[in-house]
Amino acid sequence: MGVDYYNVLKVSRNATEEDLKKSYKRLAMKWHPDKNAVNTKEAEEKFKQISEAYDVLSDTQKRQIYDLYGEEGLKSGLHAPPTSKEKDFTGGGRGNGFKFSQRDPEDIFAEFFGGLDSGKGKSSGGGGGGRLRKAEAMEHMLPCSLEELYKGSRRKMMISRIVLDYSGKPSTVEEVLAINVKPGWKNGTKITFLEKGNHERGATPGDLIFVIDEKPHPIFKRDGNDLLIHQKISLLDALTGKNLNIKTLDGRELIVPISDIIRPGHEMVIQNEGMPVSKEPGKNGNLRIKFDVKFPSRLTAEQKSDLRRILGGTTG
Repeated sequence: MGVDYYNVLKVSRNATEEDLKKSYKRLAMKWHPDKNAVNTKEAEEKFKQISEAYDVLSDTQKRQIYDLYGEEGLKSGLHAPPTSKEKDFTGGGRGNGFKFSQRDPEDIFAEFFGGLDSGKGKSSGGGGGGRLRKAEAMEHMLPCSLEELYKGSRRKMMISRIVLDYSGKPSTVEEVLAINVKPGWKNGTKITFLEKGNHERGATPGDLIFVIDEKPHPIFKRDGNDLLIHQKISLLDALTGKNLNIKTLDGRELIVPISDIIRPGHEMVIQNEGMPVSKEPGKNGNLRIKFDVKFPSRLTAEQKSDLRRILGGTTG
């Protein structure tokens, strides 16, 4: 029997062009893969079926052939109007000139919702009217700790938005959205959910945008892909050396041996121990340790004498 395109689009067999457009808009927005991050495969399949159904039923020639012969006859190449022999078609692959071609689902979607500001593309209206504007986007801050931005995390956010029913009556709905925070994302990174914002009369639904808001960390400071830490060290340790124990953002104990003499303001660089580089998986920035050498507040005469002797200092 093949696919029932009328059932796919939820329209009757005598549906008008306007009926087809209205139903396609509603279903395409619901099942577009970008709006179904949880069940992407199911959404892709449904979105493809919806697009194919609209492509066939909105085309006069394709629809006529489909009404006469069904999906199998349409894709087998039969032509309309039928001859008496073609009316007896039982499923054979004989064609007489019509070649079925399926349009890209994203191209169809773009005619309704894409390029709203560019003025490009075909008009989706029968009378050649312009495209609808897009409602204003909704922005929400998404506070993230530096640990979350280092390791990545999965967040669930409850949103509230205004939607319109078929009569244009507004109502408020709530929905939980899942956000996958990727390792290395920076402050200000935007995550966009297409058409998950408010609905407005005479406009396509607005987008919902979450903006990463990096919370300050008590130890580490971020500098691009690098991590910066200020480390206090005694004068004795600065001169004689020691091992630093630094707890990383993913909970590891990083041992940093100090063997060289550390001067005030000295910076040590530990390769690949900074923030992950989001666009280059497996690569990290650097960890930069800036030292603050703590000098003693006072020395006894004996201590001063010993230091002169040990360090080879001279008076005068």
